Amino acid sequence: MTSEKNHDPKVIVALDFDSADKALALADQLKPAMCRVKVGKELFTRAGPQLVKQLIGKGFDVFLDLKFHDIPNTVAKACAAAADLGVWMMNVHAQGGPGMMKAAREAVAGAGHKPLMIAVTILTSLTDADLQAVGLQGGAEQNVLRLAALAEKSGMDGVVCSPMEVLTLRNKVGAGFKLVTPGIRPAGSSKDDQTRVMTPKTALLAGSNYIVIGRPITQAKNPLAALQAILTEIR
Repeated sequence: MTSEKNHDPKVIVALDFDSADKALALADQLKPAMCRVKVGKELFTRAGPQLVKQLIGKGFDVFLDLKFHDIPNTVAKACAAAADLGVWMMNVHAQGGPGMMKAAREAVAGAGHKPLMIAVTILTSLTDADLQAVGLQGGAEQNVLRLAALAEKSGMDGVVCSPMEVLTLRNKVGAGFKLVTPGIRPAGSSKDDQTRVMTPKTALLAGSNYIVIGRPITQAKNPLAALQAILTEIR
């Protein structure tokens, strides 16, 4: 974590780009003291570990959003590799089960730079009908609560969840259990492909620890100004 930070930035900017050049150009318009950044599947597949190292070199805390979901040994090795990159946070799918999550946790326990291990519960793009189609009983909130409890029991540091489940979760998990919420849109912004959304201020008041925001910042004419406006709203 960069030494210039004297607080805990709540906004994670999603660098959802198709090239390293675009991601780095956006990062150069932001400030590490004001936000963290997220590298997801498309960008990591195109740009690889080198981009992660470049972002860390610029002073940013990196959330590596690859949602590992495989047999325990495979996930453990992937998590160890991500920890070696120096990422601040990474995630796995809670539906991989307790054995997989415990293996992931143990794989980074001795890392020189121990990242936060976060479990994905239910993707914010999924509706209750989608959950029924894949055989999950109950609605989104019921499944989120069940998977979050499993993640906490399995030693995860927190979960990714919709802001709509934050308030209920915050009352059911430990105070130190992190809630990371995508589906965040400033008032008046398009929902895009998210179905369960909330404004930044409302999400944090409900109990989110970190909020993931992409297009409202990355597609703004002035990304830094857009970020500053969000931070002002939060304060």
